[in-house]
Amino acid sequence: MTTTQPARYRGIFPVVPTTFTEDGALDLDSQKRCVDFMIDAGSDGLCILANFSEQFLLADDEREVLTRAILEHVAGRVPVIVTTTHFATRVCAERSRRAQDMGAAMLMVMPPYHGATFRVPEPQIFDFYARLSDGVDIPIMVQDAPAAGTVLSAAFLANMAREIEHVAYFKIETAGAASKLRELIRLGGAAIEGPWDGEEAITLLPDLDAGATGSMTGGSYPDAIRPIIEAHRTGDRDKAFALYQRWLPLINHENRQSGFLAAKALMKEGGVIACENARHPWPPMHPETRKGLIETARRLDPLVLRWAA
Repeated sequence: MTTTQPARYRGIFPVVPTTFTEDGALDLDSQKRCVDFMIDAGSDGLCILANFSEQFLLADDEREVLTRAILEHVAGRVPVIVTTTHFATRVCAERSRRAQDMGAAMLMVMPPYHGATFRVPEPQIFDFYARLSDGVDIPIMVQDAPAAGTVLSAAFLANMAREIEHVAYFKIETAGAASKLRELIRLGGAAIEGPWDGEEAITLLPDLDAGATGSMTGGSYPDAIRPIIEAHRTGDRDKAFALYQRWLPLINHENRQSGFLAAKALMKEGGVIACENARHPWPPMHPETRKGLIETARRLDPLVLRWAA
């Protein structure tokens, strides 16, 4: 199953982690090495300031610094998606226009939410994305993730795709993602330019079977994920299955054990970045969890452990 509209962007667009110094300041030198590694490892594009980039631990001025520094350093080598999520429509639109002006290829935006209970109903969500679309000229990806706690039905998403000019990409991370992708494609047809998989590729193969054309994963082993997507795209599902089976222990460890710290731990282990710390109050990875992550990775020999040698 495929979309009927040619996609401008497809493939593997991993999330770029945000790198800090030991005292919690932005480390732009490590940030640039991180980006260089991810491009060298075969990323079709990158995503910055996502949840796996610790966007919730960044100040507004730091977001601007990171967006400009990364886009200038990438310098058009690959397209970059900038996450501009904010509850307020006006703030989100202003963030999005600035990102576009700095060279973003696409925007990724979650529906308005705050904490465990602050939500808005569908008419406000529709209007939120419509107003955002009116203010930009690049594609918008709706991030359908459990973190928002907002139910976005396939029918509602398809309707936004048909009715809102720049809403064309959808990162589906909810339970039953493959079924939702199939329904989204069926209902939205040509309006669904990019049905994408997320959540560290833990459901990648069934999502590709359902018609996903892109995947947004963690950033430490795009050299492993890209061949799975490419094999599936060319019709070699047996190869895609074998590759997915090989890498699934590491995918599972990242998704279920080490979370967004996995990418930075692997990059630090391989000498790509100087420090793997998150910002307080996020706790560090347990030493035994980290040990298991590195041991699993070494059995698979991803580029991240060799790139800086």
